[in-house]
Amino acid sequence: MEALKILRYRRSAPFMKHHHIVPTQVERVLADNEFIISKTDPKGKITYGNREFKDYSGFSESELLGIQHNIVRHPDMPRAVFKLLWDEVQAGREVFAFVKNMSKDGSFYWVFANVTPSLDRHKNVVGYFSVRRKPNRNALPQVAGLYQKMLAAERLAGARDAIEASTQILVNALKSARMNYEEWVLKLQNT
Repeated sequence: MEALKILRYRRSAPFMKHHHIVPTQVERVLADNEFIISKTDPKGKITYGNREFKDYSGFSESELLGIQHNIVRHPDMPRAVFKLLWDEVQAGREVFAFVKNMSKDGSFYWVFANVTPSLDRHKNVVGYFSVRRKPNRNALPQVAGLYQKMLAAERLAGARDAIEASTQILVNALKSARMNYEEWVLKLQNT
């Protein structure tokens, strides 16, 4: 039992050590041929990260493995976007999204993410697989603008109602665009 406690502490220590990272205005841009790949268990703990994931995140493999994937979450990301992502993949569906991530040194990098559930032979979700590529740079001002509005709604609503308020901003934007979420992100990425 004591060894298990030590293992749990060691697995959570890197996140605890780095959860006070101060965001900077330094942006890192993925090359056209780079792909950031990671796998997680069903709870979102990292089980694999390719070299690009380690390079862009700034974390070593030992700092990443067994840690929640939100270790790279940038504070500019609305909680409602992650709720949408999580809801989709837990339901067994793939999802696409523009995501702003933060590196260990506080710099940031935008990605266009494709997250898919990994299923066993009985169609049970056993983890998640994410491939991130360079986003369409022309889409980022529109995405960042929407995310800023969503974040403002979250702050105004308070912690208890934040996700609902932020989701309503997204729903209104999609109604205005006359598209569903997947159509909207794919159109932005491909134009």
